[in-house]
Amino acid sequence: MAAGGAGRAGQGDDLRRPDAVLIAGPTASGKSALALDLARRIGGVVINADSMQVYHDLRVLTARPAAVEEEAVPHRLYGFADAAENFSVGRYVEAFRRVLEDARASGLLPIVTGGTGLYFRALTEGLSDIPPVSEAIRNAVRAAAEGRPTPLLHADLGVRDPAAAAVLRPTDRQRILRALEVKAETGRSLLSFQARRVPGPLTGAALVRLFLAPERDELVRRIDRRFAAMLEGGAVEEVARLAERRLDPALPAMRAHGVPGLLRYLAGEIHLDAASLKARLDTRHYAKRQFTWFRHQMPGWTWTAPEAAGAWLEQTVG
Repeated sequence: MAAGGAGRAGQGDDLRRPDAVLIAGPTASGKSALALDLARRIGGVVINADSMQVYHDLRVLTARPAAVEEEAVPHRLYGFADAAENFSVGRYVEAFRRVLEDARASGLLPIVTGGTGLYFRALTEGLSDIPPVSEAIRNAVRAAAEGRPTPLLHADLGVRDPAAAAVLRPTDRQRILRALEVKAETGRSLLSFQARRVPGPLTGAALVRLFLAPERDELVRRIDRRFAAMLEGGAVEEVARLAERRLDPALPAMRAHGVPGLLRYLAGEIHLDAASLKARLDTRHYAKRQFTWFRHQMPGWTWTAPEAAGAWLEQTVG
């Protein structure tokens, strides 16, 4: 996971006023604070690129910027979706286009920060041209899947869309459901649309792309400290409010790190220490996957240690 100092890698390194600055990295690496500092110095708007921070129900557990930070500089695409929604990358891109237009009209530098690699790839490379799925089809697929184990849904997909089933993990419930929906809507495999891409809102733009890469042991300490702070800051109460809504446990917001374990704690199934350990371990594993994603899926980014990032951005952007 480590990266010592800043290393030059890719498009945007020598720009003084780029079209946008992208700041990615694993959870708890300090992205939000870095984006806030840059926005204050250069006149920017901080735009969320974290798939969990879009949910207004999860301020504490997703470490969304505090209200005082959101008041200090403009923040966009934070906490605007409801936990009952299965918020998609397609909807995120649509919302981002509107925010980008507003930023340009206001003369503010877009500073996009988060840890969801798929969001960044959709912004910079575009999305597959998959037709929209009707609400009736989506509801029918979801209703048929309710209560059924994910491996059985994967087996169903293997019958209906063998090509998609071959590339999707048997435990990836959301993507399996998505593939079943597309098959039901179009009669075609999800994979048949992969080669057709609609350019993203930042495709071809002049970008500064920075990935924060803390040392492994330091990142573990950051994750543990942050979850302890979340518990002190009301994480249990936040999950209790979610539990009262009796939402589908397969929804993305209900699978956010910390939520499943705290739900079990609130139900009296495990102790709080066990829920905390589960959340911290899940977050560590997720951070490892974030490193892997950006290393293999997102070339052209500059990797740097968090403590060197501010100086590098000041030199690169101004």
